[in-house]
Amino acid sequence: MQNHTQKWLVVGLLGLCGLGGVTAVQAQSAPAQNAASDTQRDANQQQRIDQGLKSGQLNTRQASNLEQREANLDRTEQRDMRNGPMTKAENTQIQRMQNRDSKAIYKDKHDAITGNPNSASSRRLQADVQRNANQEQRLANGVKSGQLTNREDARMQGRQAHVDHMEHVAGTNNGRVGPREQKRIQRADNRDSKRIHRVKHNQAKR
Repeated sequence: MQNHTQKWLVVGLLGLCGLGGVTAVQAQSAPAQNAASDTQRDANQQQRIDQGLKSGQLNTRQASNLEQREANLDRTEQRDMRNGPMTKAENTQIQRMQNRDSKAIYKDKHDAITGNPNSASSRRLQADVQRNANQEQRLANGVKSGQLTNREDARMQGRQAHVDHMEHVAGTNNGRVGPREQKRIQRADNRDSKRIHRVKHNQAKR
């Protein structure tokens, strides 16, 4: 009888440990899901801006102004993620900013102002914004796979904010992005691409 009772006590303890383990996994996965979702949405927003340039729904000035909004968002993500998991309030604030930016993209793409997607200036900005989308997608994939921690994603969002702002400055210069400006942006993109590769393949794991 004593052995039987001990057996069920052991089974019960193992069950509690198992539930505790599940709870811990769920607690750890929620911040990871928030960071991955936010970074994925960044990539989607950049893709929408690029599509607007390519379709002529956005001119370079409009796209560059939208890039400043993306820069502000990236800086907020950098600040909120650099100390680890985001709080519920921080994530709610980021989602509000993303919602506002999404509406701004939609509004600019559906107003009466159009651009010339075949102009040299538009093509330069198209290439730059497409690279933004690609970089953000790499970050989102890194967070989802566990290759990037929140702090690493935060540092890279700061870098993305810097490039977004460079594109804003370039595009608001009479609405024209020149070859010299694009070279500066491409140099920054190349440096950031190497950084993304480095942090995704280091020893830090989520």
